[in-house]
Amino acid sequence: MTTLRGGPDSVYDLLGIGFGPSNLALAIALHEHGATPDGGTGPRVGFLERQPAFGWHRGMLIDDATMQVSFLKDLVTMRDPTSDFSFLCYLRERGRLVDFLNLKTLFPLRVEFHDYFAWAAARLAHLVEYGAEVVTVRPVTEDGEVRFLDVTSRDPHHPDRLTVRRARAVCVATGLEPHVPPDATLTERVWHTSELLPRVAELTRSGAPVRRALVLGAGQSAAEAVDYLHRSFPDAEICSVFAKYGYTPADDSPFANRIFDPEAVDLYYRAPREVKRSLLDYHRSTNYSVVDMELIESLSRTMYQERIQGRQRLRMLNVSRLREVVTRADGVRATVEFLPTGERQTLTADLLVYATGYQPQGIGDHLGEIGKLCLRDEEDALRVGRDHRVVTAPHVTADLYLQGGTEHTHGLTSTLLSTTAVRAGEICTSLLARRGVGAPG
Repeated sequence: MTTLRGGPDSVYDLLGIGFGPSNLALAIALHEHGATPDGGTGPRVGFLERQPAFGWHRGMLIDDATMQVSFLKDLVTMRDPTSDFSFLCYLRERGRLVDFLNLKTLFPLRVEFHDYFAWAAARLAHLVEYGAEVVTVRPVTEDGEVRFLDVTSRDPHHPDRLTVRRARAVCVATGLEPHVPPDATLTERVWHTSELLPRVAELTRSGAPVRRALVLGAGQSAAEAVDYLHRSFPDAEICSVFAKYGYTPADDSPFANRIFDPEAVDLYYRAPREVKRSLLDYHRSTNYSVVDMELIESLSRTMYQERIQGRQRLRMLNVSRLREVVTRADGVRATVEFLPTGERQTLTADLLVYATGYQPQGIGDHLGEIGKLCLRDEEDALRVGRDHRVVTAPHVTADLYLQGGTEHTHGLTSTLLSTTAVRAGEICTSLLARRGVGAPG
C-alpha cells in the first residue's frame, strides 16, 4: 500500500484531493511529464483518496448498462490520442480489442469502463494513498505570503491518526455526493440509487419478500433502477413516481452535443452571465433528468406486454409527487399525490429508492481557512480562472485548482466525463508553467 510522505520538509508541487476519474486523468497527464511522489526532475505529486480502493459509481454498475459518452472521451484521447493510457490500449492489453471493434459501438458497458478506470489507477498506484480522508486545508504564511497549503488527512478506521502534507498547489476533485430530499430518512429499506446493486444483492441473499417497490425520480438513474428492480424481483410491483408526464429523452443529437466540445468551454467562459444562464437552460436536456430513448422504449414495451398478459407489474405514477413517507421496519407507507386533481393514494411498499441525483460536495467541506482567501463574484460564487484555478487574494501564491463545482464558470461539462482529458491537460499545463517544474519542452 502506498504511503505518501508527510511533514513540512516534504513539499509537493501538487496534492490532489480525491482520486476519481478527474484526478486520475490529471495524474496520468502529470505522470507523462515525469511526476513522481518523491520529485526528481519532474513535479512531485500525490493524491489522497478516502475510499480503500479505486471505485466509480459501483452501486450502479448494472451488468447491461452502457456508457452515455463515447469511449473516445476516455481519460486521455481528447488530450493526447497517442497515450498508452487510452481505452483502446486497455482493450489491447485485456485481449478484447478486435472483439470490441466487432461490436460496432462507441458506447462500452459501464462495468467495462469502470474496469478501464481501475486498470489506469492501478498503473499509478505509487502516486495515490487510499484510505486517506482529508479533513482540513490550512494556509501556510511566510514573509507575508501564503506560499503553501497544509493538507491534513486521517485514516477512516483510525480517526486519531492524522497526517499533514505540505503542497504548493492543491487540486480538489471530490466528485458528487448522493442527493436526497431534506426530509428523507435512509434505512435498510430506503436507499439512494448509489446503493442499488449491493442493497438488492443483500435482499436477494436474505430471501426477504419484495411485493412492491417505489422509485422516485425521472432521470437515467431512475429509469435504470426501475428496469433493474423489475428484473430482479419478478413477483414485485415496481412503481415509478415522478412529476413529469413521461420520461424525457436525452438530447444526444450532433449539434446539441457541441455543448460538450472543448471549444464550447472557451465560449461559455467568456460569455456574459445572462448568456451562460440561457445556455444552461437551453441544454439541460443533454444531461439533467433525461433518459436514453432505447431504455424509454424498452420500459414502454414491457408495460404494454404486461397489459396484454393481464398482470401489470410496472406502473408509472406520472404527474405525481411523494407527499409523505412513514418508514417502518419492513418498508414504508408512502402518500402519492396526483397533481392534476390533488387526489392522494397511500401505498405500502417494501422498498423506496430515491433516484434524486447527485450534487457537488461543498468546497468549504475541504478548504476551511483557505476558503476565506478565495475571491467571489457578485452572486457569492467562487471566481475561477479559465485554467480551473481559483482566484485568490493577492498575497496568496499557493494555487488551488477545481475539477467540478465550476458549472457557473465552465459550463455543463464541469462534472461530466466529456472533457475530463482536456481539463486535466489544461490544469497540468497551468501547474507546470506556474511552478516551472518538469515543464514540457
